[in-house]
Amino acid sequence: METHLFGRLTKVEVARRRLLAAATPTRRVEEVPVEKAFGRVAAETVRAPRPVPSFARTTWDGYAVRSADTESASAHRPVELAVVGEVFAEQAYSGVLHRGEAVAIATGGAVPHGADAVVLFEEAERQADTVRVRKPVSPGDRISRPGHDFPRGSVLTRRGTELTATALGTIASCGVPKVRVYARPVVTILPNGNELLSPGMPPKPGMIYESNNATLAAVVEATGGIAQTVPPLPDDPARIEEGIRQALATSDVVLATGGSSVGERDYLPRILPKLGTLLFHGVAVRAGKPTLAARVGDRLVVGLPGHPTSCLGNMYWLVLPALRRIGRRPGPGWHEGWATLGSDAVAPSPGLSTIVPLRFERGRAYSTFRGSSIITSLAGATAFAMLPPGRRIVRAGQRIRVCLLDPPLGPGAAS
Repeated sequence: METHLFGRLTKVEVARRRLLAAATPTRRVEEVPVEKAFGRVAAETVRAPRPVPSFARTTWDGYAVRSADTESASAHRPVELAVVGEVFAEQAYSGVLHRGEAVAIATGGAVPHGADAVVLFEEAERQADTVRVRKPVSPGDRISRPGHDFPRGSVLTRRGTELTATALGTIASCGVPKVRVYARPVVTILPNGNELLSPGMPPKPGMIYESNNATLAAVVEATGGIAQTVPPLPDDPARIEEGIRQALATSDVVLATGGSSVGERDYLPRILPKLGTLLFHGVAVRAGKPTLAARVGDRLVVGLPGHPTSCLGNMYWLVLPALRRIGRRPGPGWHEGWATLGSDAVAPSPGLSTIVPLRFERGRAYSTFRGSSIITSLAGATAFAMLPPGRRIVRAGQRIRVCLLDPPLGPGAAS
């Protein structure tokens, strides 16, 4: 069984910086209905084509009146007005309100011409075709004027911002049916290894079920991307290279898992330089040292370790920021903060940064790490710490800098 050594390992911050610099923000744009645009990134600044509301409307159920007619109204000497019509929310009064008249009106209804205030139903007494008003109202009472919510030309959302529920509500309230958004980044996940079985296949001695497709796809989807998964490929360099080339034709990023180290069947280090510019091979980190990446045109290929914890851990600290950049989303996908350890952390390594997955309980952070090949090492982990190279164990009770994964992968800054 042949093997060869890593060359000079790339520091964590250098690897992340190179990958981020090679990540090209997507330029593809598509138009989607406002009802389907939540969470998407706006590809243009949207301005209100008309004021909202576009007409004077009442904000309460009541009677539209001329406020001047109610100036003398009191509980002892009510003003009596003639009810000359009614307006529901979808209607408009066809006439003009004259002195001494009132129109019954429902919330949202168009205020009749001539009226400048609304008297609440409960503050008036209806008798057949008249209404007795016992309290004066002022001009504008319970009326929303045109543009009161926002005028024509108002910025409803800016290019490059994530579309929220309220932003989409304002866009729809102007009658705009569709918005232009950036296309979601497409990420193909391509595992390789003779020992891998797809979930659902019958078990075989010496073989294991492939799980990186599921975990990496979850991160891609959480970042707003589209995950395309491929069944495991065998340890065949021609098959692996062809699989990557095919994936590059339809993807912004290809994540190849397994075969990234320095063993006889680790073919990615020999394949990626043929496809494009190698950014690095071997990162000074534990776990996840056998990681490499290349830029192919404006696309990325990242080779991640096959071990589940190493693979997902590197996805968080290394690939997640690049995916967000490609999808035109701000930030790396986490917020930094401080936490007090509730248990000893994994001992740092001389010359290597150490990734420590963390879960939180009663305000303290606990390491979940059990081994790079043990997927439950990340069970419950919603944050991670990057311990610098060294020899001193970080003990329980010490405060450390942590990265809190943003929703939906973690609680984000709220933690």
